[in-house]
Parts: sequence; C-alpha cells; structure tokens
Amino acid sequence: MDLKQYIAIVPDYPKEGIVFKDITPLMNDGAAYKAATDRIVEFAKEKQIDLVVGPEARGFIIGCPVSYALGVGFAPVRKEGKLPREVIKVDYGKEYGKDVLTIHKDAIRPGQRVLITDDLLATGGTIEATIKLVEELGGIVAGIAFLVELSYLDGRKVIGDYDVLTLMTY
Repeated sequence: MDLKQYIAIVPDYPKEGIVFKDITPLMNDGAAYKAATDRIVEFAKEKQIDLVVGPEARGFIIGCPVSYALGVGFAPVRKEGKLPREVIKVDYGKEYGKDVLTIHKDAIRPGQRVLITDDLLATGGTIEATIKLVEELGGIVAGIAFLVELSYLDGRKVIGDYDVLTLMTY
C-alpha cells in the first residue's frame, strides 16, 4: 500500500514557509492506518520490545495500537505539568521553539527494551529528548519508528545511530 497517498500536504501551516504533512487522512482510513501499524509491529517484533514509549500527542496515536498488537505496555511522554505523579524531565528544542518533556519516574524498569514511536521525524529534538528520558530511567532504546521522515531537516543526525524505521520519506 502506498501510504503517501494518505498524507495531506498543507502549505504555510502552522506558519508561513512550513509545508505540513498531515497524517489525519491516514488515520481516517482503517486499511491505511492498519497497514502502517502492522509495519511498525513487524519492526518491533524483531527488536523483542518490552514497552512502547511515545511523546504526546501523535506518538500516542502511533504507539498505542502498536503496544496493543504486541501485548506490551505503553508509557506516555508528556509536556510539563500533564503527568500526575513523580516525573523526570528534559528541556529540548523543536521545530517551532523550546519545550519540556516528562515521563513518570517509574514508567520504565532498568533493562527494558523500548520502542519509541512518533508520527514525524523532523529536526529530531522531540525524539532526542524522549531518548534521554528512556535512557535516564535505564531503558534500552531498541528501535524508533515514525510514519514520516523529513530527510531535508537531518533529524537522524540529531538522534544518532539508533535503529530507525520510517514508513514514508520526504
């Protein structure tokens, strides 16, 4: 299945000069969403994943069906102030500014093999911060999966030599 046909290209969003890749048409189509999820699940099975981690909010959209299919848990990475219990946090830069990400301090057990999921690899800032959170808790980043990669923004350089799956590249 050509998943690119389910990505809407939106010029000048969220600001002038940005060409936004909208994944909602893919999510609206059950067969396309399932095909994308199944490809990530196959990648994850090879990595013997114990836990899926995804940054809000689209990392949840990708990661939750993957964790369900694998029969493993899902740990959310959220913006500061959104998680109710004790957290660790990291400051990071993203495409449009700076932010803080957090994860519950007990979300990952040392040695757990983690798959990080998100919709898009752009500059790599969000995923770099998520990697730091996972590793600070003793998790092993066994793989990272994205629906879309914007290769012209060089996000892979930021996140380094992790095993990365992207389903579509622009």
